[in-house]
Amino acid sequence: MRESITFLREFAKNPTKVGAIAPSSPGLVRVMTHGFDWQKARGVVEFGPGTGVFTEAIVKKLHPDAKFVAIERSHDMAELTRRRCPSATVIEDSVTNLDAICDAAGIGQVDAVLCGLPWASFPDSLQREIMSVTLNRMAPNAKFATFAYWQGVILPAGRRFSKRLRENFSDVRRSETVWRNLPPAFVYRCTK
Repeated sequence: MRESITFLREFAKNPTKVGAIAPSSPGLVRVMTHGFDWQKARGVVEFGPGTGVFTEAIVKKLHPDAKFVAIERSHDMAELTRRRCPSATVIEDSVTNLDAICDAAGIGQVDAVLCGLPWASFPDSLQREIMSVTLNRMAPNAKFATFAYWQGVILPAGRRFSKRLRENFSDVRRSETVWRNLPPAFVYRCTK
């Protein structure tokens, strides 16, 4: 209950930074963390962990030799993630500082990126900046997953983001729709 209240409060304060009214469902967590080679991924990052529902699943799947960091701008959300996943490294910062964050965490190239950022609410310049720093840090054939709400796909920023994925990744696929999420969502699975 506390997570839902914090989530709603953060959404009310910053709707363009939170982008959702409720934490992701277990179904979306399963779809989001599917498709990664968890036995081989050694550098793993999560963008926008929110309440830590993806973080919790990631920590359970990580190889013992993997290095992982979750990057969250909101202090309150970062605290929720830390409480849910005390073994995870949660950094309060912007993902635009990915290089410095990875350097400090001892992560060279990134093999897996799991992203909970509200892309459809970002201006073009921020989409471009985040995508650029992400791609520059990713290893060849690295995997990137992010989810989208169906209503966001029709927004200009959502359409622009979908096009940006197709322009920057060698393979872009959409998962099935997770109808039991609020609101319904799907996952973009991309390969560099």
